[in-house]
Amino acid sequence: MIPVNTPLLSGNEKQYLLECIETGWISSEGPFIKKFEEEFSKYVDRRFGIAVSNGSAGLDIAFKALDLGEGDEVIAPTFTIISPIQSIVTAGAIPVLVDSDPLTWNMDVSQLEAKITPRTKAILVVHIYGLPVDMDPILELCEKHGLYLIEDAAEMHGQTYNGRKCGSFGTISTFSFYPNKHITTGEGGMIVTNDEKLSERCKKLRNLAFEPKGRRFVHEELGWNYRMTNMQAALGLAQLEKIHSHIVKKREIGMAYQEGLKNLKGFQLPLARTNYAENIYWVFGLVAETQELCEQTVKKLNDQQIGTRPFFWCMHEQPIFQKMGLFINEYYPVAEKMARNGFYLPSGLGLAPADISEVLKSLL
Repeated sequence: MIPVNTPLLSGNEKQYLLECIETGWISSEGPFIKKFEEEFSKYVDRRFGIAVSNGSAGLDIAFKALDLGEGDEVIAPTFTIISPIQSIVTAGAIPVLVDSDPLTWNMDVSQLEAKITPRTKAILVVHIYGLPVDMDPILELCEKHGLYLIEDAAEMHGQTYNGRKCGSFGTISTFSFYPNKHITTGEGGMIVTNDEKLSERCKKLRNLAFEPKGRRFVHEELGWNYRMTNMQAALGLAQLEKIHSHIVKKREIGMAYQEGLKNLKGFQLPLARTNYAENIYWVFGLVAETQELCEQTVKKLNDQQIGTRPFFWCMHEQPIFQKMGLFINEYYPVAEKMARNGFYLPSGLGLAPADISEVLKSLL
């Protein structure tokens, strides 16, 4: 079996984890947490980092820290994993969706301004699969209309937009460290910001909203237990030390697929680059011309023990949101085609050249 993802643990992971065990610092207190926060935030050109239990937790905290809630509208892509939209909804705010760009697979920034109303409070950017969202027009809109920019950079460790690190753009930005990411802590995430007060608010909310002063276990508001453990942070720090080589390898995998599949008929390959970024190939996706071709190809690969994953399913078509009365009679044709006809190939950092050859042989 060639799995769709295998993490690469080739640095100081074992050494740092053993240090946690030998010192007894295995919980959400310990020296690796602060060091990982400092080193990661520095890496993405941010002043403050707040380590959390996963990327979704980071989004929940971000919305509450910004006091987004009932009646507030947040513009977001329909083509994304459910986490960002779930965080909008559970905060009590209203998600307002836009379609995808057919070439980059990211949100179509040309549709954003028409969606802004007096109730719009934020734009939520989700960088998808390997190329960043075109940020300059969004930054201009946020400045023009006084909007927060929330940046979900879960898939973009090390990617840049016009030379600037993804995760450095938002009022607040979040990352995920799930095992299929360029940096993994098993589960885990990070919030980054340049706003010191916002940083302190996020730290409070991740820790059950304990008050910084006064009697312990007396709470003025609700938060979450969204803390990262010292062992996770140790793993993350070791991974961060290898981020450059991880990015090099991801791009090598992507270009091997690009070259091997350049004559593949009936499929759209990811863009190798735009005028603002080179693809980082978090995953290598394909979009078939028809849903039937997509299903036939996925079955063929799976029958040959080659793992695949379907693309995200559109938010406006999620049964849970339709039951809640959201997105009724909304249609986003580009995203709908991607969701039905798209899948990605084995793309993990542990993928060997021989595995890529097997995948190519099965597709051609």
